[in-house]
Amino acid sequence: MPKIALGPLDELIHPQARLAIMAYLNGIEGASFTTLRDALDVTDGNLSVHIRRLQDAGYIDVNKTFVDRKPKTFVCITKKGQKAFINYLVTLEKLLERK
Repeated sequence: MPKIALGPLDELIHPQARLAIMAYLNGIEGASFTTLRDALDVTDGNLSVHIRRLQDAGYIDVNKTFVDRKPKTFVCITKKGQKAFINYLVTLEKLLERK
């Protein structure tokens, strides 16, 4: 069987919660923190940590505002994040083709 040149899986995206965040945000304008939390069934603290890691890498943007005096956090994927996510999926597909 011929060898396929593969890039490494992006270790920043690879953890389950981060992969879920990226998958959820890909292809939509964005989501509120509470929407993400509820959709992914994670705790506030867990989601905050993973959002921070993705934000620090430039994969997502986080905008915080107040609506009726309540804090509102909105998260969206960046162009860099979309590219990283697509590359991650392509690498997975190549690995699956090797079977």
